[in-house]
Amino acid sequence: MNKRNNPLMIVLVAALIIGATFSARADDPDYLTFSGGWFDFNRQKDQGGEFSLEYRSDKKFLFFKPFIHAAGVTNGMTFLGAGVLIDVYFGKRWVLTPSFAPTWWRGKTDDLDLGHALEFRTRVEFAYRFDDRSRLGVSISHSSNASLGDENPGTESFMVNYSMPFKKVTGLFDW
Repeated sequence: MNKRNNPLMIVLVAALIIGATFSARADDPDYLTFSGGWFDFNRQKDQGGEFSLEYRSDKKFLFFKPFIHAAGVTNGMTFLGAGVLIDVYFGKRWVLTPSFAPTWWRGKTDDLDLGHALEFRTRVEFAYRFDDRSRLGVSISHSSNASLGDENPGTESFMVNYSMPFKKVTGLFDW
């Protein structure tokens, strides 16, 4: 894949520039994000269902927010990592969230070897924000080892995401 023409990187850079220019319309809480979708949907070498869980902090460093990420794929692959994201608001309801995270990958299969244990995930999510600040959206991500390994096939995922304010999650345990 030609890195200069990677559409996810182009969208990510454009969103970073927009995010640096415009401040958020409203401060959001920290989130617990649940995702489910289709792993390796474009190349179809080793497709599977992907499920992930993220904690997205409400703390900002410049305009970046940190997050941690864990994902599992039905083909046996797992990804663990942490990175940064930004929220770019379009009005009160719509949010574009590009993110970047180095991840630790495990799970080479006969059909797909990502080439290195260190993979870099870029992701673009587009979500609707409800009154309670929860979000429902879709995302596309690309994982690649940035040519650290002898092979760098990369893979993409299409996901549906639900982000719940973390206080709602911890409130479930108040007795």
